[in-house]
Amino acid sequence: MKELEERILSEGRVLPGGVLKVDGFLNHRIDTALLYDMALEIGRLFEGCGVNKVLTVEASGIALASMAGFVMGCPMVFAKKSRTSNIAADVYTAQVASFTHGNVNTLMVSKSWLSAEDRVLIIDDFLATGAALIGLRDICAQAGAEVVGAAISIEKVFQGGGNRLRAEGMRIESLAKIASMTDSSLEFC
Repeated sequence: MKELEERILSEGRVLPGGVLKVDGFLNHRIDTALLYDMALEIGRLFEGCGVNKVLTVEASGIALASMAGFVMGCPMVFAKKSRTSNIAADVYTAQVASFTHGNVNTLMVSKSWLSAEDRVLIIDDFLATGAALIGLRDICAQAGAEVVGAAISIEKVFQGGGNRLRAEGMRIESLAKIASMTDSSLEFC
């Protein structure tokens, strides 16, 4: 998506350690017009797939997943990273290592919100190693839900997660794909 790539080039910052900071327009301060355009593109890409639920991980994926759910006319569910007093005791779980945070989270989704009747589109802001997608796919499998694919804002192709999951048969549509990135530059596919 050209508009997203242009924003990454003009406003994104590459930090040491392979981190791309896009918090000025995508995941801290959000440009809602850009977000809406991204959701429209996701809706176009997955039109006719029968998606009836959108699934993401808290927190950075929630904005895009909500907008995509709105555009696609279906609810959005997010996996929590920690148990709170208001989450049901009966949950699907998956252990997920976070590239950005350098830790492992236990993702949780209440069994009330996913079932075998669901055709799920997974949405996330970044795809690097694929750990979050694998965890969310596992949660869907526990529920008997069908994953129709994943929509990603920015894929770091050089980290291999997307290619590995595609080789396993998972449909992944990334709105921006970064081929390489150094501390001072990045190149799109």
